[in-house]
Amino acid sequence: MSSDGWTDPVWEDPDGGTVILHGTMPTVVYPNAMRPRAAWHGLALLESPDVVDLWIQEEADEAESQGVNLTHAMLSGGAFGKYVEGISTLENLQGGRFPDPEPRRLQRNAERHNRPVFFIEPLADDEDWGDYLTQEARAVSHWKKLLGMIRVGKRWKKSVKHHLFNAQPPPKGQSVDYATASVLAAAWWDLSEWLSTPELAQRRNARYAARIRGALAELRASEGEDATLLLVVHRPHAEAMLNALMAGPLPEEISSTLTHTMDTEEE
Repeated sequence: MSSDGWTDPVWEDPDGGTVILHGTMPTVVYPNAMRPRAAWHGLALLESPDVVDLWIQEEADEAESQGVNLTHAMLSGGAFGKYVEGISTLENLQGGRFPDPEPRRLQRNAERHNRPVFFIEPLADDEDWGDYLTQEARAVSHWKKLLGMIRVGKRWKKSVKHHLFNAQPPPKGQSVDYATASVLAAAWWDLSEWLSTPELAQRRNARYAARIRGALAELRASEGEDATLLLVVHRPHAEAMLNALMAGPLPEEISSTLTHTMDTEEE
């Protein structure tokens, strides 16, 4: 990660091309100054293709009843509920927005400019991924994890306190609320990862990295050695993904997916 904690890290593939790891925070709208400035040829999302349908549904829900998704998230409890509750109290940024603003905006931008979008999460019928999901479900449902989630409030406060000591100043010219949001995002990610195991997280990240390299390989076929892939990743997940790429997994072949949605949002 960069020394200021906010500049997007860039990974250069030994086979050619680069990956920009653009760190976002769930439900937070980024101002122009925090959006990617470099030119990119393709977009990678750590999601499966059906996330676009979810975003469309959330937009429809918001049109019918503004704030309904935020209310649902807060009432659902757990670490994400704690996160959006905290984000919604920050007055000097736009937070608690659904669908997730930055990934959705970039996906629509790619669609508008006919840039390929790669959905990095394997499909459910992928045998290896299905096994991973089974193992993750077992880890999450372990009695110790279920018992720990009963005391999520205490665990949440402890995690927030821990990350406060490592908080980075906000990006130049931006409100300190972005630094606060970053602390909340890190605490949420910690609790989310705690539900699984370090071994499963490493397995997931390695598979993601292989597919990201595969996406970049496809971009190189059309854009050459200067191909640039913009990877959208949660800020607290970015360092682990950078390390997974640096480990040099073999590229996994992956094709881009065309999405077609109504384009009404200003980019």
